[in-house]
Amino acid sequence: MLENGVTLNTVFMVIGFLLAMFSCVSNDIIQTLGTFLSANKKTNSFYIWAFTSIILILTISIGWVINDGDMSFGRLDRIPVTHTFGIIHVLPPIILLLLTRYGIPVATAFLILSVFSVSDVHVIGLMLTKSFIGYGVAFVSALFIYNIIARPIERYFYYTQKKHSKSISKWWMVAKWCSTAFLWSQWIMQDAANLFVYLPRKASLGELIFVLCACTVFLGFIAFNRGGEIQNIVKMKTNVQDPRSATIIDIIYASLLLYFIKLNNIPMSTTWVFLGLLAGREIALYHRLRFESPKKMYKHILKDLAKVTFGMIVSLVTVVILTKFHIVKDFFIMHFIGG
Repeated sequence: MLENGVTLNTVFMVIGFLLAMFSCVSNDIIQTLGTFLSANKKTNSFYIWAFTSIILILTISIGWVINDGDMSFGRLDRIPVTHTFGIIHVLPPIILLLLTRYGIPVATAFLILSVFSVSDVHVIGLMLTKSFIGYGVAFVSALFIYNIIARPIERYFYYTQKKHSKSISKWWMVAKWCSTAFLWSQWIMQDAANLFVYLPRKASLGELIFVLCACTVFLGFIAFNRGGEIQNIVKMKTNVQDPRSATIIDIIYASLLLYFIKLNNIPMSTTWVFLGLLAGREIALYHRLRFESPKKMYKHILKDLAKVTFGMIVSLVTVVILTKFHIVKDFFIMHFIGG
């Protein structure tokens, strides 16, 4: 990565990658490790860090080998290659970090990748369309599945978790860790484009090692911080702290991501898929089990949808402002300074 010497372009590229990696993982923690952290409140943070790091290292390394140095799993095939980096490429992940700080789930794919796709608006439209479809598919799938399993399974989990939490079989904890490994690997494959758009499309061994080291360091921060403020979106959902319920959520969500990975290589917002799944699940559980009032249930769903919509709007507006910065600057100088 630094073979030709350290230049300003290289500095912006590396800083952009590091910020994008940290901001994307921080914002998307609710959908990948959110239920895992909730279900493992008493587990030592070191074990959580080691487990998630091993899965990440294996997934990225296998992808690097299979795809001949492409760590993005082909997700960047439709995104133009960028050779010159500047402040415009560093600002989106910084804005993403600020939004994450206030618990707003952002469509990271739009905020990060749109800056690199301004020359091809069609790609941005495809990402938007695929993400909206993802929300709908996840919503309908959750409605269908949880209408079937709510009474015989989720109801049993709900009451036994409150009365006999210590009697939950250890095999369910094993299943939870396995489902998290499945989900975590699928998320990495789907959202790899957001992380590696800053790096060469064909990474060298040295670049691979740099990426793996940086990722494991940041995962340590996430594990010891237990997800941060944005984790509250998961904590407010029905019975997600039960490892058995969390396992089912992970398997459904990971299967949906796998479907969209196989569907095509267009990047998408996994956040929309996850919130669609949670919304469908909450509605199905309410209609089948009546654990909470409809007002409270719909309030949570609409609040999540409003947050992610706000995040998307901020992402798109930010991209427009950044990519047209020279026009905005000239307009400001002409009308407010020059005049």
